[in-house]
Amino acid sequence: MLKREDFVFTIGYDGPSAVVDGQARNRYRSLSTRELAEKGLFRAAYSSAIYSKEKTELETVVELYNKAAGASLTVDSPLDRLFGVFLVDVKRAIVL
Repeated sequence: MLKREDFVFTIGYDGPSAVVDGQARNRYRSLSTRELAEKGLFRAAYSSAIYSKEKTELETVVELYNKAAGASLTVDSPLDRLFGVFLVDVKRAIVL
């Protein structure tokens, strides 16, 4: 499994390897799920919540997203499709 900071900033996959946005990772790696969402980095915040497997983090992301977007999503909404994030078991990261 990838480290949290690599998973959160994964932008795609090249075969069995995750492709990671190195600049974003270096700039935002220390931020919590809430802090990422507060900065408007909802895809990264959602990835962080999925990685942590904590329902409260997911609820936080949904709440802040709804506030920013004027939406009314719930934690049961198809958020993985909205943000394009799925928990995938890869062991290697390619940092760009």
